[in-house]
Amino acid sequence: MAVKDELYQLADKMNADPVHIKDEKNRVFQVDLEESGPIQILLKEGKVIVEEGASHEPEVTLKLSDKNFSKLLKDDLNTTMAFMTGSLKVDGKMGLALKLQEIVKKYQ
Repeated sequence: MAVKDELYQLADKMNADPVHIKDEKNRVFQVDLEESGPIQILLKEGKVIVEEGASHEPEVTLKLSDKNFSKLLKDDLNTTMAFMTGSLKVDGKMGLALKLQEIVKKYQ
């Protein structure tokens, strides 16, 4: 399954049970995938919207391979090690990158 499809499935799961995202208002996360290009994850009023491309100003941008993003979505990526070795790069608010990881974990 393509990583974008995995992300859309996760977004559907989050929207079906928004308990962990209901207090998140107007957040824009961007993921720059090496193979597939940019994807934005918007948290708006307790809902998740996934958009391909980069039409909104992100608060944080994660840069990594499609394979590693797939692992992150499955909570199977050691993000500290990936960051330390350069396979994961973060531009912007590091705290929000950690927040995104925390939210993803809750929907595994």
